[in-house]
Amino acid sequence: MNERIREIEQRYGEISSLLADPAVLADQSRLRDLSREHSQLAEVVAAIARFRTVEAELRDAREMQAEAGSDAELATMAGQEADRLEAELARVTADMKLLLVPRDPLDDRDAVVEIRAGTGGDEAGLFAGDLVRMYTRFAESRGWKVEWLGQSEGSAGGVKEASFIVRGANAYGDLRYESGVHRVQRVPATESQGRIHTSAATVAVLPEAEEVEVEIDGGDLKIDVYRSSGPGGQSVNTTDSAVRITHLPSGLVVTCQDEKSQHKNREKALSVLRSRLLDLRIAEQEAKRARTRKLQVGTGDRSAKIRTYNFPQSRVTDHRIGYTTHALQQVLDGNLQEIIEQLRMADQEERAA
Repeated sequence: MNERIREIEQRYGEISSLLADPAVLADQSRLRDLSREHSQLAEVVAAIARFRTVEAELRDAREMQAEAGSDAELATMAGQEADRLEAELARVTADMKLLLVPRDPLDDRDAVVEIRAGTGGDEAGLFAGDLVRMYTRFAESRGWKVEWLGQSEGSAGGVKEASFIVRGANAYGDLRYESGVHRVQRVPATESQGRIHTSAATVAVLPEAEEVEVEIDGGDLKIDVYRSSGPGGQSVNTTDSAVRITHLPSGLVVTCQDEKSQHKNREKALSVLRSRLLDLRIAEQEAKRARTRKLQVGTGDRSAKIRTYNFPQSRVTDHRIGYTTHALQQVLDGNLQEIIEQLRMADQEERAA
């Protein structure tokens, strides 16, 4: 732990010096990256300083207790203060250890979110629509921007599939825990007998990839254009602006139809394809590490059932960490922060161990 502390303090000092360098100030891209890293490290440095302060205060209290001699009142006061500081030191140490866990460099990326209706027919489509609304509202509450890629409507007013990019600080870092199978238990509006049905939708959250990270050979692509369908203005629905790209080596298929311009749809589709290829690479790396992990909170295994939304009990349960809240409607309205914080803490504790 001491070595990690030294590394962080050294890096924090280096960045502080660089931020005063005229060459860095003139390079907006580098300035932005260093400022972001400086802000992240500042929280860790503050936690280290607090740890040292409490540690020194505890040492002083123990010395005062030892030197109190026959002064029973002073010894008692010093002992009580030492006990209080000991408890605080344990809490501060635990917090600091979590902050010392290296951040995933992908956390600061924008996030590509893909939602698909799963088993359950029309009810699955309606639930997929609920999830779309939940994530877009959560994004709004964080001040993030939602950039649509496309949406395919199901029957009964639901959503067959939807995809969008969430742009904002730590978007992927927060949303990455949402990848997996989401299950809903409720009485569908079409159910005359009042029976509870179980339906599902899958969520995939990918870090937006940069062109330099994932190079795509144009010869590996099959590109089709077609007429858009679903929501949109006249020019969206009456011109061949939608784009479907098939990556032949992997079999991945990406579509985009949100823009009026075929060129813009093509660029967006290529961006998503790069993100999916990067995600495949990350999944392979995680699979190698998974043997030594128990919770695998941050791995984004999309075949795993991660959460249940139970309407009769107004309950939301995340099965990875055993977290339950009975504020179901608030969660579906986009109040996801508490669940995400619990998942992040579990992931950090797992990696720290």
